[in-house]
Amino acid sequence: MNIFNKVTLQSLKKSRTRTIVTIIGVILSTAMITAVSTFAVSLQSYMIKGSIAKYGGWHIGFPAVDSSFLQERTHDQAVARTASFENIGYAALSGGKNPDKPYLFIAGVREDEASPGILPVTLVSGRMPDNSSEILVPSHLAANGGIKFAEGDMLTLAVGDRMNGNQRLNQHDAYQADKAAEALVPRAERTYKVVGICARPAFEESAAPGYTLITRADPSERADSFSLYVTLKHPREVKAYASSTASGHAYIYNDNVLRFMGVSSSGLLTALLYTVGGIVAFIIVTGSIFMIYNAFTISLNERTRQFGILSSVGATAKQLRNSVLFEGLCIGAAGIPAGILLGIGSMGLVLTVVSSNFGNILYSGVPLSLKVSVPAIACAAALSMVTILISAYIPARKAAGTPVMESIRQTNEVKVEAKAVKTSSRAQRIYGLEGALALKNFKRNKKRYRSIVLSLMLSVVLFISASAFVTDLKQMSEQAVAFTNYDIGFATPTMKDSEMLALYDKLRTAGGIYESSYQTLLKVTGTAHASELSDAYWGTEGDSGKAVNDGKAGIAGKTGTPSPGRSDEQATLPVDLQFLDDSAYLKILEGLGLSAAEYTGPDAKFLAVAKSMSPAEDKRLKEADEFRNLFKRSSSTLTIAPESEGGSKIGQGHDVTVTFVETVPPDTLPVTGSPGASQPFFFRMIAPYSLIGKFETADSPPAVKGLTFRSKHPAQSVAEMEKTIQGAQITDEYKLYNVYAMMDESRNTIFIINVFAYTFIIMISLIAIANVFNTISTNIKLRRRELAMLRSVGMSDRNFQKMMNFECAFYGMRALLFGLPIGLACSWLIYRGMLIGGADNIGYVFPWASIGISVISVLLIVFVTMLYSVSTIKRENIIDALRDDMT
Repeated sequence: MNIFNKVTLQSLKKSRTRTIVTIIGVILSTAMITAVSTFAVSLQSYMIKGSIAKYGGWHIGFPAVDSSFLQERTHDQAVARTASFENIGYAALSGGKNPDKPYLFIAGVREDEASPGILPVTLVSGRMPDNSSEILVPSHLAANGGIKFAEGDMLTLAVGDRMNGNQRLNQHDAYQADKAAEALVPRAERTYKVVGICARPAFEESAAPGYTLITRADPSERADSFSLYVTLKHPREVKAYASSTASGHAYIYNDNVLRFMGVSSSGLLTALLYTVGGIVAFIIVTGSIFMIYNAFTISLNERTRQFGILSSVGATAKQLRNSVLFEGLCIGAAGIPAGILLGIGSMGLVLTVVSSNFGNILYSGVPLSLKVSVPAIACAAALSMVTILISAYIPARKAAGTPVMESIRQTNEVKVEAKAVKTSSRAQRIYGLEGALALKNFKRNKKRYRSIVLSLMLSVVLFISASAFVTDLKQMSEQAVAFTNYDIGFATPTMKDSEMLALYDKLRTAGGIYESSYQTLLKVTGTAHASELSDAYWGTEGDSGKAVNDGKAGIAGKTGTPSPGRSDEQATLPVDLQFLDDSAYLKILEGLGLSAAEYTGPDAKFLAVAKSMSPAEDKRLKEADEFRNLFKRSSSTLTIAPESEGGSKIGQGHDVTVTFVETVPPDTLPVTGSPGASQPFFFRMIAPYSLIGKFETADSPPAVKGLTFRSKHPAQSVAEMEKTIQGAQITDEYKLYNVYAMMDESRNTIFIINVFAYTFIIMISLIAIANVFNTISTNIKLRRRELAMLRSVGMSDRNFQKMMNFECAFYGMRALLFGLPIGLACSWLIYRGMLIGGADNIGYVFPWASIGISVISVLLIVFVTMLYSVSTIKRENIIDALRDDMT
């Protein structure tokens, strides 16, 4: 070890506090870089494993190849595994309702080709076929194709080939509706027994012309067409492999898996991941450079006289630079390994906390576990070391270029003119002598204090921005979960009541269900006397340009408040008429304290909720009685008429007496299709299901009907319901909603974002704290002779503390002066970005709490650091401090 390195080590030992704080900063920055890279690798591994479990572990598929091609690929050195099945052929599907899927496709799986994980098949019920006379039917054949097959059914199919002239078509070739373009040429008749129902096979393309039925290949028959699915040893070479081996065969990529490996036909996801990771790494490296650069700058300020003396005895500029770089290597050698271990350990702890939440959002059967990648750790270490060397090189170059006499005299540290530090007499009157001295210190060495202000400002901006992002996400989550009073919903627009109620009796017995109901929603029009409508209605109607119709003359186009003398004027309003099962309806009546006899039976009154909701109002969470009433009185008589699908009234209306109540009506099921025109008011009537026949007609189908359930264990209940529905082989259009899972997904998403956002903020803040502590404490140490001189001429400890408090205030206020506006601007840009990205009904929330926390934290950090530094100065002897030459 040369003399310069020995001197460097002595300097590090002499300034233990600065050295320790710098090493802590390196540990934190390395830990953050390691944590980010480890999380990225772990998340990528989780997404790959989850997508493989769902879509299969193959990388490239060939939907129609011969046996020779199959053998070549099986023995290919670039191939890890293969899976294949025989393309037995197609059969016509009679009565199917999907015009793009007019066929059944028969796939024959061979026992010797079984490769678990490559082509996953999920059984809904029954079992896998054992021989070539048994078959597995996909569930989407009933849901999408409208054809039911149950276990035990016998299928006799005329199996053949799809031909386009002399060309044989396969599953990769979409159906050509032109009959002249393709034809089904039968080859043989086959009979199968249905032994099970499976979910849609993941390898069936969305545009495939046939529903895939799975059977066992007959070993006695020689097949001439196969579907081959290949898993490569090096997935990133999949495109080169396809171009070199396809030999004219059609092929498809498993983009659902390849996209998480960084290989996909669409580079959007990959670009997004690299962009986000790059931004996070840039922020971390920027914060780290601020801290480490300041540490080395301060170190050079301490060693300036030392460098001058070494230069005077022959040290070259290169030797001085190497001395500083050696100091950086020593700090890196101490901080980087500890930072890597801290980053891996902290990320392992965080992943343990959030792993179950990831499972609820994405792949429930795949654990999110810590994966440590040696290349990623090496990159993190290299990035940390580069950060240290860059931070050390800049001040090292400056020190090496400083003239010898300036270094020995230390005349280059502060060069100011008298007018540059001049303070106004008003400032002296306001702050006093102590404040004026603090202000002069701030002005005379702006470079030294700028790093403190920038570090504090960076932490303020990050904290406010991240808090605003989380707040906006919470708003989106609240919008999704605020109005849901059921956990599971089954919606259908076309199912007959008898079938729906029969299914209801089966589904309500699923495990965990403790409350259930059924309902139907009709779109009707309600005609009321214009004089009964409130001013709130006319205000909203005038805004939206709605027409008021004269009931006798049929004159349309009038808006505004009607003339009192024209009591025959009528207004027609769109109404949602909700029919609830009688037991649920009676519970509502009981809760409102209304008579069941008055609100049930053939001549029953209806309940109604009619509220004005103008676009100017805040439509976020409100109670029902906080909105303005649509009608003047608490009851009214309206003429109700059903609407056709085109929106016109059908037949004669029914006069109904309605009572307006202050309650939140039960949620309807989601209505598919066009939502219709947005109305500036909410008008829903509630009636018992026993009266639905009076209003429902063949020409006015319901907007939606269905079943709702509350469950103690929604996931378990939904799984049982799906099996029940699949077993019932429903052909009507339907949707099964796990509303609880949707809400839980939002909650889990917010939780994960909170964990990572605040972990990131805390670690960045710790770097900022280390930077501020290091800079302030060392600056105070560098000024010890100056401060000792002030104490020697009579400055009391009280006045001395007052001056330092003013300096703290100047640091904090300057940082907040720039940091708060920039943070607010970032929070507004985040809000606007989320609106542009499709977030509806969220408002900009001014971050008062974040600002308050930032103000308190900044002032507290600066004052605590200053107290520590000043306490060390006060304990020193004034004479010793005046003699100290800082060598």
